[in-house]
Amino acid sequence: MKNEEKYKKIKMGERGAMLSIAAYLFLASIKLVVGESANSEALTADGWNNVTDIAASAAILVGLMISRKPADSNHPYGHWKSESIASLLASFIMMAVGIQVLFGAVMSVWSGEYVTPDWAAASTGAFCAVFMYGIYRFNRRLGEKIDSQAVKAAAKDNLSDVWVSIGAVIGILGARFYLPWLDSVAALAVGLLICKTAWGIFRETSHYLTDGFSEEELTSYKKAACLVPEVSGVRDIRARKYGNNTVVDIVLSVPPDLSIESAHDISTQVEDVLVQRFDVYDVHVHVEPSRRSRPK
Repeated sequence: MKNEEKYKKIKMGERGAMLSIAAYLFLASIKLVVGESANSEALTADGWNNVTDIAASAAILVGLMISRKPADSNHPYGHWKSESIASLLASFIMMAVGIQVLFGAVMSVWSGEYVTPDWAAASTGAFCAVFMYGIYRFNRRLGEKIDSQAVKAAAKDNLSDVWVSIGAVIGILGARFYLPWLDSVAALAVGLLICKTAWGIFRETSHYLTDGFSEEELTSYKKAACLVPEVSGVRDIRARKYGNNTVVDIVLSVPPDLSIESAHDISTQVEDVLVQRFDVYDVHVHVEPSRRSRPK
């Protein structure tokens, strides 16, 4: 039952990824066509950004689909980390195009050759910003609802696209008001924003893939375990992420005169507390006597 609920949440995440792909296909087509015809370097750069977003969202979708596969002989813990790997791959794709956009913008500024874009570029950028903001709100709520690292990463990418489009509009308007260099500067800002978003996703995802975990959450788990009767302390506690699933290893101190059955019951209580209160996916509990008698 627990796995079925997780798989249902992943299926919901897949719908968010597919929505992002459809939105990016639509926006990239508009921006590239209008950007070229309206002579807007910033809008064209924003369009290429959306092209990379298609690839990044596709990687997230594939990762979510693989993470739904059940455990097998080669993956006894399941395929949950495929979601994190997909987010990591998405960050690489975004960074590569961000660097490419930066290079093109720098070359344009360096050459000093500027072209004033048409008004159609500004209105297109404004429409795309509003449209993508709606996609961001949807994916943000979905990511929080299903606690999906990949969908949350997609939402961050959506929000960065909103700011990128706004920056493009500012550059285009500035160019129309006799500041033609501002369009190229806006394209430079677009490239920086793409790289910044890619780095943020990479840093967070690599943190999870290297078994990094929040100390605040570990402290909360420890305090909750200590509230269970007969638990005199927590000797050690560790946690790691498998996709959006948290797995906890905890060593409890209990009175030395407890029977094996009583110690088992305490372990079960601690497991239930962590699962129910913090939505922990799995808990491995080990008990040790709180004090040891000296050998005779």
